[in-house]
Amino acid sequence: MKRRAIISVSDKTGVVDFARELVALDFELISTGGTFKALDEANIPVKYVSEVTGFPEVLDGRVKTLHPLIHGGILARDSVEHREQMEQNGIGFIDLVVVNLYPFRETISKPGVSFEEAIENIDVGGPTMVRAAAKNHGRVTVVVNPASYGDVVKVLREAGTVSAGMRKRLAAEAFSHTAEYDRLIAGYLERQLETPDSFPETIRLTAQKVQELRYGENPQQKAAFYINSEAGMGTLANGKQLQGKELSYNNWMDMDAAWKIVREFESCAATIIKHSNPCGVALGNTPLEAYQSALAADPVSAFGGIIAFNRVVDGVCAEAIKGSFYEVIIAPEFSREAQEILSEKVNLRLFVVGRGDNGNYYSGWAFKSINGGYLVQEVDRGTTSVGEWDVVTDQKPTEEDLIALDFAWRVVKHVKSNAIVVTDHKQTLGVGAGQMNRVGSVKIALEQAGDRARGAYLASDAFFPFPDSIEAAAKAGIRAIVQPGGSVKDAAVIEAANRLNMIMVFTHRRHFQH
Repeated sequence: MKRRAIISVSDKTGVVDFARELVALDFELISTGGTFKALDEANIPVKYVSEVTGFPEVLDGRVKTLHPLIHGGILARDSVEHREQMEQNGIGFIDLVVVNLYPFRETISKPGVSFEEAIENIDVGGPTMVRAAAKNHGRVTVVVNPASYGDVVKVLREAGTVSAGMRKRLAAEAFSHTAEYDRLIAGYLERQLETPDSFPETIRLTAQKVQELRYGENPQQKAAFYINSEAGMGTLANGKQLQGKELSYNNWMDMDAAWKIVREFESCAATIIKHSNPCGVALGNTPLEAYQSALAADPVSAFGGIIAFNRVVDGVCAEAIKGSFYEVIIAPEFSREAQEILSEKVNLRLFVVGRGDNGNYYSGWAFKSINGGYLVQEVDRGTTSVGEWDVVTDQKPTEEDLIALDFAWRVVKHVKSNAIVVTDHKQTLGVGAGQMNRVGSVKIALEQAGDRARGAYLASDAFFPFPDSIEAAAKAGIRAIVQPGGSVKDAAVIEAANRLNMIMVFTHRRHFQH
């Protein structure tokens, strides 16, 4: 008796060649809709499903394969009892199920797609066949991924049958396929019900493994990189490495921090990151100017760091970078000349993020794992604009002061708490990060800035609980301070700023980053 295969695919990549191979291996083919048409036009012998079931497609094609003569053939065991029942009911075995599902993800990604169109692209018959075949993988082979066609043909040619181990692997892939499909549908429907600010009762995330990493933060920790299946273009995860060694876990962490900082600015910006904190951030008229200023902010710490730009890296900038040691350079793009220059540094990783709108539904949320669970919060997007700030001191800022304070405020948002940043109008001069008390962070930032602190600007990610930091800033020559405010000691802090003839503005928004 001939073996039978049912083929019904939305993604028709390679399906004609695969079907031709199956016919050569003496399979009888059953198909539906567009797949039947593609095989028939290729002169491949194939039966339409209605020829098998004796029942027409009905309800606008919603019911085609939902029939005992199809599902009995898929679900039947090769046992005496089942063979008797199949013979009594005229059911033939189906040995191979080749199915992938209606393009629901692609449908809901289209601009302006209607709810009705989305619903019509929810597959019912396809998942039912896939799940039936995967359940019965002890006898049936199920294929949902065109990339597996070649492997299946190879083993059928060589061994005449698909091994139990391979059927089990394909069944796991099939259940993964339907699980992801159901997750997309559930998420889409839930978003029709939710208000924009709400969190769903269940979060369903899937991610595909891109690569295993050499190790995690430390050599004793295993690690891997996964990409969120809903990540849009223009995200770091969807970027491309052009050259250099394999990226490490710590590289990815620092790259993420670097990319977030340069995306904060519309003007040409560069940052150099070490251990997830910026050792230099600067604006410039060109990438070269921004890079040189960022490097000058802290050239000692910059050694072995990660650079990010929010502009195309050109040859002039690449030439300046070439003489120093860095781990990674990130940019939307690199010019051909820049790539040629930097290709001489074979271990230097060049990473292109590209351009695009990140339409990822989950991109507005940040996840952190805790022991046995997850914390989920909104991403800390944007910040208060200068127009929303309150000047709380007798001394008032000029337009130039506000530009400098805005730069400092955008940078401090990306520094680990307790965070203090000292800047001029477009360059960081000192960064104090991650200290257990704010005075310690102020001291580090001012010491790093040195004489450059005179006439400079200081930003704090959270309020000052006491006037001591204000007094230290004034002693170093800081002209103006930007901070959220909100301390019970605000009056004392403001009094100290007035007494020391300083400018202080409150933003009324905190930017902790733990």
